[in-house]
Amino acid sequence: MPKSFLPKPFAHSYKIAPQYAKSVAYFSCEFAISQSFKVYSGGLGFLAGSHMRSAADLRQNLCGIGILWTYGYFDQSRGEDQELAIQFRKKRYSFLKDTGIRFTVPIHGHPVWVKAMFLPGDEFGTVPMFFLSTDIEENDALSRALTHRLYDNDYLRRIAQYIILGAGGARLLEELGVDPDVWHLNEAHGLSAAFRVYERFRKIEEVKRRFVFTTHTPEEAGNETHDFKLLRDFSFFGDVPEGELRAITGLEGDVFNHSLAALRLSHSANGVSKLHGEVSRQMWSKYPNICNITHVTNAQNKKFWADKPLEAARQAGDLDALRQRKRQLKEELFELVADQTGKRFDPDVLTLVWARRFAGYKRPDLIVRDADLFRDLIGNAQRPIQILWAGKPYPFDSGAIETFNYLIHLTRDMPNASVLVGYELGLSRLLKNGSDIWLNNPVVTREASGTSGMSAAMNGSVNLSTNDGWVCEFARDKQNSFIVPPADPQLSPQDRDRHDMMEIYRILNDTVLPLYYEKPDDWYRVVLNSMNQVVPFFDADRMADEYYKNIYA
Repeated sequence: MPKSFLPKPFAHSYKIAPQYAKSVAYFSCEFAISQSFKVYSGGLGFLAGSHMRSAADLRQNLCGIGILWTYGYFDQSRGEDQELAIQFRKKRYSFLKDTGIRFTVPIHGHPVWVKAMFLPGDEFGTVPMFFLSTDIEENDALSRALTHRLYDNDYLRRIAQYIILGAGGARLLEELGVDPDVWHLNEAHGLSAAFRVYERFRKIEEVKRRFVFTTHTPEEAGNETHDFKLLRDFSFFGDVPEGELRAITGLEGDVFNHSLAALRLSHSANGVSKLHGEVSRQMWSKYPNICNITHVTNAQNKKFWADKPLEAARQAGDLDALRQRKRQLKEELFELVADQTGKRFDPDVLTLVWARRFAGYKRPDLIVRDADLFRDLIGNAQRPIQILWAGKPYPFDSGAIETFNYLIHLTRDMPNASVLVGYELGLSRLLKNGSDIWLNNPVVTREASGTSGMSAAMNGSVNLSTNDGWVCEFARDKQNSFIVPPADPQLSPQDRDRHDMMEIYRILNDTVLPLYYEKPDDWYRVVLNSMNQVVPFFDADRMADEYYKNIYA
């Protein structure tokens, strides 16, 4: 019987399943594990959290390595005039255990002390997890601040954070006395671990044998780059001589591309949807000596996300029970809406939600760009609609914050439209449970996967989406979702946006609203189809199993 690769007292609390005996360390900048544990910002963290839960459910020999962000991402609240207010508040977690492990990592030639904290798997139903912090008394103020904020706006501090995650994670494994079979980089943030491993063996084969890489970025320009000399000065490459460094990464010139280096230092890589795998292979095809790029479509942990009464109604195929429970969940969401905004939403009215990270390509404001159309939609008394937005802009992205505040001001006097704050795991659950339509309108091919619509579908919210990311593998238009027909790729960005917006209005006015109000049984058959067909493929158990079979092999 295979055993946990971790030493006591950090070993897995379950017996390792034989088919998952291979040992894996999973590196990620963020993990969304619990509403009470604020070390995540958005989709990457939600995905990683679901992976850690499903790995435990399947009894895999895997552990997670992340960073203990003292201030988290940020606390999202409201200012005096209801606009977005950004706060950084120090967090403390009694459920984390001090491992007693301390070590130093060189950053800009200076030894920085790192403390390792442990999250036992049985605390939140995950695999064993370790979180690294420099916010300890052994460090000076500058070094302590390195692990204060997730995705710090100071790019020099972010480089230091990547060293802590990667090289620091590698040092942790050395302190534990383990060398996992697989080192899984969830994005390239932990890449410095590969140089730590190379320092030990001085053989590129030993690095490639261990490392696998998951990329979530479907555009070459979106993959992080830094000045080569800057990274060398920051000790990002450890003590690897420049000649060897250039030879093993194949990188020339002054620019170091983190993702490209990861593709050359891994034996396998994957995109996070079928479409994203194709986009990634094409995007990196001009670069020699990269590893094979396949895909493992992202998924969400159903056991964590699915409302139990809704799930019981689904299993029974009971439309009446589905309808009744959905109404109850809408009432729960609307209590929060009233508390935050003073607006009383009606549980019998079709409710549309747009909720995810506020980023330009996701187009949170697309539906309001034609003021007359939006007023007609929101003011339709015969077929009423309620609309909610939620999500966290990057705290230093002025454009995203401006869009967020614009939507607040636009909907201020509209009794059936509003913007919510405090978008974390708890609010995400309420919105998925309480919405009828989950609106997802990224620019096509810009969304690598997207996962919020999966857990929304698990809870009876039907996706209205552009045909991008995971949706391409799930959607059956008018059967389990509503799909925006693709725009002509020759259109200008402005005309493409107009096309997508007009199609959303057409779908809402001609199909969704009439179906909801005039054929409620047919509506709930679409809801039931969506719930039935999102599982099991988009349950993270499939994803965690597929990583072992196709990526770690």
